[in-house]
Amino acid sequence: MEERVLRKLFLGFIQIHILYHAKEHPIFGLWMLEELKEHGYDISAGTLYPILHNMEADGLLIKEEQKVEGKIRKYYSTTDKGEMVLIEARNKAYELFKEIKD
Repeated sequence: MEERVLRKLFLGFIQIHILYHAKEHPIFGLWMLEELKEHGYDISAGTLYPILHNMEADGLLIKEEQKVEGKIRKYYSTTDKGEMVLIEARNKAYELFKEIKD
C-alpha cells in the first residue's frame, strides 16, 4: 500500500523532471529512464511511455520522430503550455520546500 501511495505522489515529481529536461533539449524514453534513475526514481519503460503519451495528449510535450541507426526514435520537447506548467510547478515546489524543509 505504501509503495502505491509513494508512486502516485512521485508521479508529479517525474512529470516535472520530464518538463524540465524536455525544455533544455529534446528527450527520448531511454535517456529519460536513465536520468530518472540517477535521481532515485526506479520506473520501467512500461510506466514512463504512458506518462510521455499522456503529457503529449495534454499538450505539454510535442513529439518528433527521427531515424536513428535505422530505427525510429521519438523525441519529446516541451510546448509553450508545458513551459508555463513548469514555471507554475517550480513556484509551487519552491513554496512547499520552504514550508517543509525543517
